[in-house]
Amino acid sequence: MTGPMRLMLLCPGRGSYGREQLGSLPSDSPVLDGLDAFRADLGRATLRQMDSAERFGSKLHVAGENASILTFGATLADLEALDPSKGRLVCVAGNSMGWYTALGASGALPLPEAARLVETMGGYQAGNVLGGQVLYPTTDEDWRPDPLLQRSVDEALTWPGVELSIRLGGVAVLAGPREAVRRLLSELPELVRGPRSFPMQLPLHSAFHTSVMQGASERAAQELGDLDMRSPLLPLIDGLGRLHARWADPALLLDYTLGAQVTETFDLSACLRAGLQDYAPDAVLLPGPGETLGGAVAQVMIGLGWRGLRDRQDFFEAQSGPRPVVVSMCRPDQRAWVA
Repeated sequence: MTGPMRLMLLCPGRGSYGREQLGSLPSDSPVLDGLDAFRADLGRATLRQMDSAERFGSKLHVAGENASILTFGATLADLEALDPSKGRLVCVAGNSMGWYTALGASGALPLPEAARLVETMGGYQAGNVLGGQVLYPTTDEDWRPDPLLQRSVDEALTWPGVELSIRLGGVAVLAGPREAVRRLLSELPELVRGPRSFPMQLPLHSAFHTSVMQGASERAAQELGDLDMRSPLLPLIDGLGRLHARWADPALLLDYTLGAQVTETFDLSACLRAGLQDYAPDAVLLPGPGETLGGAVAQVMIGLGWRGLRDRQDFFEAQSGPRPVVVSMCRPDQRAWVA
């Protein structure tokens, strides 16, 4: 490959910063310097203070008011390290809360405003988890669509209170109030994939991207309606798979961010399809603690037949060849390709 890799940036969502990331934040990051000062001014633990904790703890690192800003900071610190001679961003997207990071990375929000958005929305979760989210696969072990698993998901979506929160490649993220979550956990057919058992509830997650969050959306419209939203400098793809280019209306971007993005399904699969098909990147870039999105990216690529990918084995063979389709900055060997 000659010249810099053409990259689709995919920013991870809240809760992506996990046990493996503890101690990973750099000491020489201007972005983190600014975020730490921002948190200190609010009287809250800084990102580096949380990152340097002796052990990973749910009450500190998974709590919504901390998880969001940790993922946000880790992602932006990685983007600072990009070498333009090795990698060039051609479009930007983000999964779930990663949309807020994508707004900052694309230039649609100045970074202090993006931090304010992340901090405010994350703060709504402090002691206020509403309902929950449950993961359930819709592909087989080779990452090919499985009609029987999809049928189970479709049936669950007819149950009272159950909504589709995120379409995450070959995984459906179902959500709803507590009663709906209890039914999902007890009545969806049990599955074991490697070390994971499904259905699986995400800890300390509200029923994001569903009608349960209508109150949060209305509150955000009041408290964040003055965000300095701008037209993005880089093409930006939202959770409905829509493109927002340099001429995008900032008012429409803000309306989506505080409205539909909070209360309606976040379709990451549509978002990825749009980026792959419209911009034909050499690879999808996963910064920060975003490696867990690799499977979802691969499943969407397999569904598209991207570069001839038909199943999980094809994906891993592509990853080990001269033209990898996903670059994870969590992995030192892959990080070296772009940083």
